[in-house]
Amino acid sequence: MTGASKGIGLAITRTLVDAGAHVVAGARTRTRELGELAEAGKATFVAADLTDPAAPGTVVDAAVERGGRVDILINNVGAAVPRSGGFVGITDDDWNLTWTLGLMAAVRTTRSAVPSMVEQGAGVIVMVGSVNAFLPDPMVLDYSATKAALTNFAKGLSKELGPKGIRVNSVSPGPVSTDLWLGDSGIAQRLSKETGKAPQDIAASAVEATPLGRFTAPQEVAELVMFLVSDRAANITGTDMTIDGGMITTLR
Repeated sequence: MTGASKGIGLAITRTLVDAGAHVVAGARTRTRELGELAEAGKATFVAADLTDPAAPGTVVDAAVERGGRVDILINNVGAAVPRSGGFVGITDDDWNLTWTLGLMAAVRTTRSAVPSMVEQGAGVIVMVGSVNAFLPDPMVLDYSATKAALTNFAKGLSKELGPKGIRVNSVSPGPVSTDLWLGDSGIAQRLSKETGKAPQDIAASAVEATPLGRFTAPQEVAELVMFLVSDRAANITGTDMTIDGGMITTLR
């Protein structure tokens, strides 16, 4: 599990733990909540800066060392930074960092985990993407492009690994009530400083036009991921599932 320390990742970690799994949790920092799970023996924390090409392998190695195998892989790590300066203001370094964290971390973690899954003839992989994969937004242009690549990666990989007993799916949340959107350094606060609008108004505007008119809760994403990794979804692979309160209004 990558990006496990807070937000969607922490919710998924807790949900897997509640279902009886032991989660090997890779993250840059160990939050109090993740630390409590580790101290209770329900999770193993692996300090990993997933922009480092070697770090994803250390997370998988820790899982194999502990349990002898990898049954489930959740690629969750990623970050979105508002690009209010427009396309020309997005530097090569910006593109490279977003790409490395949002796609290459998943590629590298998956590459490390797949041999174990192939050997055992079973496994489940879930990529946590975004509606921005197919709803490109110039405010997060590099993030949108990266999430599109991640979703494509999941679909293509499912075709190769399905015959080997491994399922690969992705989920695409709309705005989720996490620090990414609502935290002190989140999107709402950053745009508030740039536009002068109240953070709560910016957050509200992100979902006010959707049919359900609210943010998705991290636990709701976690429950969807839990379904996809469970035997209830045993014949589901190569699928992207959207959880966005109806934000996407077209067939795709």
